[in-house]
Amino acid sequence: MLRKNKKQSRSSKKYEPPSKIKLRKHLNADALFISIRREFEKIPEFRTGDIEISMPDALMSAFAMFSLKDPSLLKFDERRKDEAECQNLESIYGIKNILSDSRMREICDEIDPKKYLSPIFKVPFRHLQRGKALEPMVFYKGCYLLNLDGTGFFSSKKISAPYCMEKINKKTGEITYHLQMLGAAIVHPDFKEVIPLCPEMIIKQDGTTKNDCERNAAKRFFEQLRNDHPHLPLIVNEDALSPNAPHIRELKKHNLHYILGVKPGDHKFLFNFVEDAAQDGRTIEFEIEDKENPDITHRFRILNEVPLNQSNQELLVNFIEYWEHSKETDKTTYHNTWITDFTLTKENAYILMRGGRARWKIENETFNTLKNQGYNFGHNYGLGEKHLAAVFAMLMMLAFLVDQIQQLCCTLFQSVWKKLGSKKSLWESIRSLFKCFQFESMEMLYNALRYGFEIEPPVILFDTS
Repeated sequence: MLRKNKKQSRSSKKYEPPSKIKLRKHLNADALFISIRREFEKIPEFRTGDIEISMPDALMSAFAMFSLKDPSLLKFDERRKDEAECQNLESIYGIKNILSDSRMREICDEIDPKKYLSPIFKVPFRHLQRGKALEPMVFYKGCYLLNLDGTGFFSSKKISAPYCMEKINKKTGEITYHLQMLGAAIVHPDFKEVIPLCPEMIIKQDGTTKNDCERNAAKRFFEQLRNDHPHLPLIVNEDALSPNAPHIRELKKHNLHYILGVKPGDHKFLFNFVEDAAQDGRTIEFEIEDKENPDITHRFRILNEVPLNQSNQELLVNFIEYWEHSKETDKTTYHNTWITDFTLTKENAYILMRGGRARWKIENETFNTLKNQGYNFGHNYGLGEKHLAAVFAMLMMLAFLVDQIQQLCCTLFQSVWKKLGSKKSLWESIRSLFKCFQFESMEMLYNALRYGFEIEPPVILFDTS
């Protein structure tokens, strides 16, 4: 039974869930929220004087804003005026003092995200590893498939910050200010879930006036990746903009396997080499019938030890070309080409092809989800002067990571999502109950959505003086 009156809602009896669903100890929303707040508590205080809002409360408020999918800072700021919401922010997110939107911007703008937020991504990831929840996502040869791609999350011709990059229209001289990030997520062709790692911001770096670029961001990302996960076996999966000699050498330097898309227009030397080999009968070409769809035939051409380009002929890669062919229409329905460091055979070509095709998951299951399924990625929550946009982007990605862990591991979350039919309905329902009733935990809120609840007649509060 849920009540809106604060005094009536507090009880000495602890909430006992009606659900028979047993939550995994460290892989549910409440446990993850606690572990994230503990990490926020480790961040040193940089402010002096009387401090009303603690650093953990400030960061947890921003995290809660993205966890609840609030569309703006002002929308979150409205929660301070509602007694039930303040109580829920304390009981579920551990926030004792909720700050205003302006104070949130001021505090978060001063926090170095690379130094203080990046390490926090390791904590939920460690829980996944210890709970053996990540093991089913192993893709090939004991390795996980890591999709990597850049995406923009801010663009404006009117407002900017010192760290914004600039695009200048050569004809008009008009400047467009923009920000990007290099996103990374562990994916698997058979899983809807993706496990995002800490992104790398593509912004003007401290002490520089030049624009940053995706290639430099990738170098920083690989360094941080190996600091955070020195022994994690990974296959980096990227699009056709990535296969150049410096990038491949960076991958090798950090002990990373790869599957990289290649296009004839960008790699004429490589494709001419393969074509000459095919004419000489040195390529291996074969077909595989699809086990699930008898109409589909998978056709392959593979060649090992191909020079990447004319300038780097000592850098040898392995080439795979693939056609998906429909017997019914006698047409090719899909065609693509990749290079990899794995020696190609008839036995592994199909598996590696599936890995290459799974590259779209960084777009659809990650960026598209963030931009179009409630996270409001791309909305300008604030730029500040130092780090604000990057802090918000990282906290949004951290909230997304928690949601993906629940989707992968939490049967209660899964059942509520299934009942409501869509993520949009799920987020809307959570916000609705969060505003109207008081809960002891996110588990309690999920159970209210899963099983329903009784509502007592309202207690009307009025002035009796």
